[in-house]
Amino acid sequence: MNHMMMSNRVTLSLGGWFSNSRVRVWIVCGLLTCVGMTSANENANAASTDRHVILVSLDGFAQFLLDDPHSDLATLRQLAREGAVAESGMTCSFPTVTWPNHTTLVTGVPPARHGVLGNAVYNREKQERVGLLIDPIFDKDQIVRSPTIYDAAHQAGLKTAGVIWPATRNAKSLDLNVPDMAGDLMPKFATTSWIEELKKEKLPYDRYGDWVKAKEGGPRRDWMATRTAINALTTHKANLVLLHLIELDHVEHAVGPHGGDVSWAVSTMDDRLRDLRDAIEAAGMRDKTTVIVVSDHGFFDIDHNIHANVELQRLGLIQTEAQKVVSKQAWTVSQGGGAAVYILDQANRDAIATKIKQAMLKVEGVEAVFEPGEFAKIGQSTMAEDPHSPDLWLAAKKGYSFSEGTTSEQVVTRVTRAGTHGFLPESDEMHGILIAWGAGIKPGTKLGRIKNTQVAPTIARLLGLEFPSAEGKPLESMLSQDDKH
Repeated sequence: MNHMMMSNRVTLSLGGWFSNSRVRVWIVCGLLTCVGMTSANENANAASTDRHVILVSLDGFAQFLLDDPHSDLATLRQLAREGAVAESGMTCSFPTVTWPNHTTLVTGVPPARHGVLGNAVYNREKQERVGLLIDPIFDKDQIVRSPTIYDAAHQAGLKTAGVIWPATRNAKSLDLNVPDMAGDLMPKFATTSWIEELKKEKLPYDRYGDWVKAKEGGPRRDWMATRTAINALTTHKANLVLLHLIELDHVEHAVGPHGGDVSWAVSTMDDRLRDLRDAIEAAGMRDKTTVIVVSDHGFFDIDHNIHANVELQRLGLIQTEAQKVVSKQAWTVSQGGGAAVYILDQANRDAIATKIKQAMLKVEGVEAVFEPGEFAKIGQSTMAEDPHSPDLWLAAKKGYSFSEGTTSEQVVTRVTRAGTHGFLPESDEMHGILIAWGAGIKPGTKLGRIKNTQVAPTIARLLGLEFPSAEGKPLESMLSQDDKH
């Protein structure tokens, strides 16, 4: 693909978000992507066509759940004993939410480089929130600006598959794809022939839309997603399979990470891993298949909401009439325990930014306010680098979550105990997991604390691929000698 042409098409498709200088930024990013793909192509001959890696993401699976002796995790703990484990957890990307972290897992770079900055961004020109969850608007090539490991695998002639993996709509490098989308959208973007094949194998994809809408539909979706991934691996012999399981995250949002339903949800995640392990062994593929189990973030209990836009109202930056917003000079988009502040009056940007920072630092529950000069240390880009970027980032303390509402009489209110994520990633409770098992993994390896940027380059090593665009380094200590080269 001509990535310079792709960048220009992306610019046009986003409805005038970009000035000419921003177009140049996207063109450069396109060229860098092209360079990364060229490197993968040049190393196609080294790709291991007889090797298979399946990357399984357990959404919201915090490290402390793995450490809890009461967690029903017979399979996951077996995989850890027989393989490698990051026993001190995995540091995730800020904000610790699903879309940017899943993209980091497959690119090996932080949000500042891959371009998926949160679960939602803000369109300054149209003055509207743009949600990224379930890929309702953008194709993969429109929002992911750095090469992915599945791009590299595909370019090297390996077969690739994605199952409910974020930011993969119309991903040209996935040979088989069931993207993470709402029920009425998924059939339009999934690999049609594959869906029809799966239906013949009694996987009821005609029920997918109803399961998405159903309150208890998550476990059924995870069951079907796991069997879809098994099909990709054992029937189609895909060399790289991406699998995203969702139910634990849903439960933790509802009751918090220590609520009663969490024990059951954790057990269902382990059951799906059991199904996967058993299928690999039954197919006689254990000696050439590696399973890498990860998560995208941890979880905090919360009992307070910070209504950041109510504070902006108090500062005179948002005006409402009859509880409806009629004008605004700034707006905050929630990422749970993080929030992005977009200043719409750019002519007075500096003064407004200073005003907001000073006020927010006094709000109960706000841990930090980051200005653009500090964005690099939290892995985020500035507006000069990416037009999706906010003018300020806010981080909440444990127990507090940001809300986008404007109707509250108070800036901070109490809420019924629930759970969320999105916080700064340093806290132990925000750490994800990594367990690797199977071909190429040295049994009994302890990895300590790792970073999520190390996952993609490790997969590249296992599949015999070069992946120079990644910032993270492969997890060499867990690889058998043959997979270190």
